Amino acid sequence: MGFQKKYIPLITGVAVAAGVFIGGKLNFTDTSDRLFTSNSKKDKLNRLIDYIDYEYVDDVNTDSIVDVTVNGILSNLDPHSTYIPKSELQRVTENMKGDFVGIGVSFYTYRDTITVIRPTEGGPSEKAGIKSGDRIIVADGDSIFGRQWSNEAIIKKLKGEKDSKINLKVYRKGQKKLLDFTVKRSDIPIKSVIAAYMLTSDLGYIKINRFAESTYKEFKKALDQLQNQGATKLALDLRDNPGGFLGIAEQIVDEFLEDDKLILFTKNKSGKVEKSFATRKGDFEEGEVFILINENSASASEIVAGALQDNDKGTIVGRRSYGKGLVQREMALGDGSAVRLTVSRYYTPTGRSIQRPYGNGDNDNYYKDYYKRERNGELNDYNSIKVADSLRFTTPKGKVVYGGGGIIPDIFVPLDTSIQNETLSYIQRSGYISYFVFEELDKDRKVYENVTQKDFINNFIISDDVVIKFQDYLNLKENANVTFVAYHDEMKKLIKAALADQLYGRNVYEEIINSNDDMIEEVIKLSQE
Repeated sequence: MGFQKKYIPLITGVAVAAGVFIGGKLNFTDTSDRLFTSNSKKDKLNRLIDYIDYEYVDDVNTDSIVDVTVNGILSNLDPHSTYIPKSELQRVTENMKGDFVGIGVSFYTYRDTITVIRPTEGGPSEKAGIKSGDRIIVADGDSIFGRQWSNEAIIKKLKGEKDSKINLKVYRKGQKKLLDFTVKRSDIPIKSVIAAYMLTSDLGYIKINRFAESTYKEFKKALDQLQNQGATKLALDLRDNPGGFLGIAEQIVDEFLEDDKLILFTKNKSGKVEKSFATRKGDFEEGEVFILINENSASASEIVAGALQDNDKGTIVGRRSYGKGLVQREMALGDGSAVRLTVSRYYTPTGRSIQRPYGNGDNDNYYKDYYKRERNGELNDYNSIKVADSLRFTTPKGKVVYGGGGIIPDIFVPLDTSIQNETLSYIQRSGYISYFVFEELDKDRKVYENVTQKDFINNFIISDDVVIKFQDYLNLKENANVTFVAYHDEMKKLIKAALADQLYGRNVYEEIINSNDDMIEEVIKLSQE
């Protein structure tokens, strides 16, 4: 029998009670000893749950009720306090840690068969001899092809304990028999510094897509390499970077600021203020820096931009950032799940909060802010940005900056509507370009064996025929009638970038994507003034 309406009052009652219980647990003004002591409210809730578990006439999953309740409670707080269920916590943790244990391949399930797009450079699969285009047929005696194997099941099969071994049987084109490989699992990096290369003879470029535990080390390595190549100026690309660890952002800022310069300060519920200062000599204190931001640059990205802007260091280029000035702390809930609870606000060195307005429990309107900016013309016209004069602040050198909703750039660059449109955005998100490129590449990989990265970037051309071929491929997959007449050139760039990604990696992908990019062109021009 399906779910009955008569259970709604019961579930609601338990949900409210669970909310009181969890809310009591998460009073962080208390010490850890006081947080988990008994009181009448908690005892009352525990007793109610016990009654339901042991005495209620029907079976009720109280765990699921509590999960629903946690989400319900958090939805009535600020927009950035979130619940991470047990099923998601490992993935989230790996992403923020910056690595996971596995065999080190990116794969595409092509015709129900696991096909290696590209082994991780220096990873265990590459060391074992696995190549792009290989089909993994058997893993530890199990045939892992066919529709019954989901991506999640495949990933679970290939992952394992560090230093454990997995035996693979692989089909490779041109080989009569399956090839045997023994791969020793190891830490596989999830890179957050996804590109680093020279834009000009003295201008380096680094793109960071999030602030994970490994980000500072990746950034420092990239910065050292660029300086060795002659970089005395740097473009730091934080576009579409949603943030991450506060401390990592502070470390990166420290590379640009002189000792004892204020990076930021935070203030919690009780009014306690904690300040963070540049503490050591950075490697780029004398260099010129440009920070690229857009409407999706949030949290830790805004900390970096705000700290440098308020200390009159560098130039902020792009569009007004997201506007997230709240700090979360992740706390375990004891059952494998966790909550990220907002515990303080952060402020830039001049004292401005860049958190945009929100109403507790009004998350829908909060997350529609992008569309508001689009409607009022802000993404295309600097003068459309409206900020109250009460939110005006001044840097030590007299530059006017504003709080109240994101970092407003020093140099405004409007949205490039030739790239940012619904059709192209959907095509990029769908993954069809990568699948198409893989299938075309898989027909004859030898064509690219002697093509260097530099030659590919500078000289390789995607023909009109290839664009038409992809158009037909997409329409067949989607049962649609899409045409690329209006953005032929943009499609050529996207296809070339996807091909570069599979042949050479993400760094070359970004270099191609960034060609003729409006913000980067502006930075190059500024660096030459």
